[in-house]
Amino acid sequence: MPRAKKTWGDKMLAKPPHHVILDKDFAGVPKGARLYISSPMEVAAELKTIPAGTTLSVQAFRRRLAEKNGCDAACPVSTSIFLRIVAEHSWEEFNRTGSVQPLAPFWRVVEPGSPMAKKLSFDAAWIALQRELEAR
Repeated sequence: MPRAKKTWGDKMLAKPPHHVILDKDFAGVPKGARLYISSPMEVAAELKTIPAGTTLSVQAFRRRLAEKNGCDAACPVSTSIFLRIVAEHSWEEFNRTGSVQPLAPFWRVVEPGSPMAKKLSFDAAWIALQRELEAR
């Protein structure tokens, strides 16, 4: 019997955050660095600490996660994956409730014209709209 496809909500419940010491250079992070690997739930919680109307680059967001957790860097690969999971889950919740109030405001980090936004299952214009509404 085939396994049921995981929902974005299921994917939010990934492994807990942890760190590793790199034994070789990885994605611009040097060997020996403490690399932080977050989780979708932590990414969602951290997004909620960014004030409305404020935006951060993905790189600045990763630095913030790393610093808060005593690491040299946050993994660029897993952080991007977790941002996408949070964005897709938030979109599902928005469609279910019609409200952005309880959502993790991923639009404060995911830029509408970014490669990540192009991978999302919804139009990046929605991200731009949320940014515009918060800037008012």
